[in-house]
Amino acid sequence: MLNQFVGVGRLVAEPSVKETEDGKQVSNITIAVPRSYKNENGEYDTDFVDVVLWNGIAENTAEYCHKGDIIGVKGRIQTSNYETEDGEKRKSTQIVAEKITFLSSSKDKKDDLETTKDDDMDM
Repeated sequence: MLNQFVGVGRLVAEPSVKETEDGKQVSNITIAVPRSYKNENGEYDTDFVDVVLWNGIAENTAEYCHKGDIIGVKGRIQTSNYETEDGEKRKSTQIVAEKITFLSSSKDKKDDLETTKDDDMDM
């Protein structure tokens, strides 16, 4: 079986890092990924993909990337079920990043930067 996501998109907001109760670094980002075909109006639709980054990946992305930058994401798809305050059952789907590739960065336009789960990533 294979559970893998690979996509390229633009950051829709500034990435920020939070610390969990057990001391791990986490960042929740969203990337805008345009579809490869046009809709009936001749426009490209865009999907907004939620991505979770842990530890070294979270810290490096928050340091080097900004809203509007293009990044590549490789990871696994994860779904979870939850219940709202009104008792309504919902499902959430997100990508847990294993590798982020910085394709355009405001801080360093000359070199493409890359970070992987081997960079201090403990989940």
